[in-house]
Amino acid sequence: MAVKKKRKKKVFLIRMRKKLMFVMILISAAMIFLAGRLIYINRTDGAKYEKEVLSQKNYDSLSVPYRRGDILDCNGTTLATSNKVYNLIIEPKHILEKEEYTKATTEAIVKYFGVDREKLAGYLEDTESLYRVAKKGLSYDQVKEFEEFRDSDDGDDVIGVWFEENYVRVYPYKELACHLLGFVVGGNEGLGGLEGSYNDELNGSNGRTYAYLNDGYNLVRTTEPPTDGYNIVTSIDLEIQRIVQKNAEEVQSELNAKNISVLVMRPKTCEVLALYNTHQYDPNDPFDLDCVKYMYPDMSEEEFKKYEIELETSKDKEEEKLEKLNTLWRSFVVSDTFEPGSTYKTFVLSGALENGVVTDSDTFYCDGHQQVANYNIFCSKHDGHGMQDLPACLANSCNDAFMQIGALMGRTTYYKTQSIFGFGERTNIDISGEMDNASLSYLVYDEEQLNETELATSAFGQSVSVTMLQLGTAFCSVINGGYYYQPHIVRRVVDNAGNLITNYENVLVRRTVSEQTSAQMRKMLEGVVVNGTGWRTQMEGYTIGGKTGTAEKWPRNEGKFVLSFIGFAPVEDPEVVIYCVVDEPDVEQQDRSSGATVLFGKISHDLFPYMNIYRTGDGEVVTEGTDEAIPPIFVEGSPTDNEQMADRLGNQGAGTTDPENGEKCR
Repeated sequence: MAVKKKRKKKVFLIRMRKKLMFVMILISAAMIFLAGRLIYINRTDGAKYEKEVLSQKNYDSLSVPYRRGDILDCNGTTLATSNKVYNLIIEPKHILEKEEYTKATTEAIVKYFGVDREKLAGYLEDTESLYRVAKKGLSYDQVKEFEEFRDSDDGDDVIGVWFEENYVRVYPYKELACHLLGFVVGGNEGLGGLEGSYNDELNGSNGRTYAYLNDGYNLVRTTEPPTDGYNIVTSIDLEIQRIVQKNAEEVQSELNAKNISVLVMRPKTCEVLALYNTHQYDPNDPFDLDCVKYMYPDMSEEEFKKYEIELETSKDKEEEKLEKLNTLWRSFVVSDTFEPGSTYKTFVLSGALENGVVTDSDTFYCDGHQQVANYNIFCSKHDGHGMQDLPACLANSCNDAFMQIGALMGRTTYYKTQSIFGFGERTNIDISGEMDNASLSYLVYDEEQLNETELATSAFGQSVSVTMLQLGTAFCSVINGGYYYQPHIVRRVVDNAGNLITNYENVLVRRTVSEQTSAQMRKMLEGVVVNGTGWRTQMEGYTIGGKTGTAEKWPRNEGKFVLSFIGFAPVEDPEVVIYCVVDEPDVEQQDRSSGATVLFGKISHDLFPYMNIYRTGDGEVVTEGTDEAIPPIFVEGSPTDNEQMADRLGNQGAGTTDPENGEKCR
């Protein structure tokens, strides 16, 4: 029988017991230290950390909005501003502390702010909240009336209500100057006009309010103030803008044109004083679709209302809706291009004089048409003007003479003239909406493209395209001594205290013509008004110069025209340029319409006295004369028929429109 061995009993060595005891003492000491540290922190900084914890649990920091800067006219009149409004904030946790608090506060909110009871009860269901927005956009008067009640004995139980400041963009004069100003969408983002171009200057930076609960569990707030945006002071004159709008609306009521646009500038600096387009909108409500009704002249009111609802509600129509609104917001003066017609002769003649191609004593014979590269191209007078000196060629707006002048200039001098006056490039005006250089260069001829026919037709303002802003700026340089300034609207940026932040000086880009050529042109442009096609713009006692323009639109021979007149006064020392464009007046013969010259006359009649432009002349006013008219450009019986000629110009003429697809042709 096997005998079991007896196991040896493990002995807990003294050395091991000592190690264990040491570890236990170390852990106990650490625990005692931590406990002591917690007691110390609680006694010295407990209130501080309690506030932070409670604040984070019950209340978030809040953004304090900045005030967007104002846009002012040259006289300090506010064109766009930001008005302070108030958001009603409630604290359900405090309101629900006692039944009497809940009842009194609810009744006061319903009475003074018209908040729906059921909606308010829903807000109060968030029982731990210290921040709920109950209503937005309250006026100061509404807030003041409530505060007066709360400060009275009857308002003792009204608690947990306060007001958060905010701002709403306001345009006091509604649609007046809307295309100049643009508008603001959510988040203070400027769109179009000055609001878009000067968005960074007008915007500021938000502040922030932090809050915590003190020892008495009262909410304590501390605020880092916001930085408000800067104000911009413009060259716009509100009264000039009013004069332009009033008279343009009168002419539009008679002509029912597709569009009427007006640009008013100060020729010595190229500052814009007013800018107008017929189809306007209210920047306070820029998405109002009622304003696009003009795009649907054949729709009845009932049909348009149904269509408007469809645009507003259908997701499938969202792109179409934005397209219509963008068309409405677009400024014809800055963004749209068109063939200028005879106003362009101003620059052709200026370039010819400046380069010594012609002198003011030269004569040209007009027989009613000019044969160019096997094409007979008509003058404005079928039987011809006969022999004319240079002032008469301009006064009569003789196409024949200007085709001859264009031929004398040749492609190199003509291209140099076109370039020096800024056609085919941006003016760099400080307002959004201008096309880029690549797009604008596509609307005029390059030097190598200026063949005989292209040189002839562009010499009288057809087959090239411009913007009103380009032509207006170039015209200012012709009459101001030859100084081409960058057109601009903003004069300076200031802070709320009126301190100057940025001053914008007039920027001289280049010289276009000499003082001598400028003086010659002023005199000949006066002759257009006194003896020529601009006779309707005469005013007794005033010396006025200018040039008419009538351009046939593409496709040709459909009777659609753009009529224009650009004029200035006084001739001796020009103070103002007024450029009027009437697009497709609803009359039997559009090219015979005097809409643009009549509009200039109406505007100048009100504007000259306002601008203190004094009478300097004493000549008699002509009561009748010859208006510029444009016959079909292509004469019957010419070596090549009209369709072939139209095809040639349509495919080579810069800025023309392909009738098949509406795209620009080259």
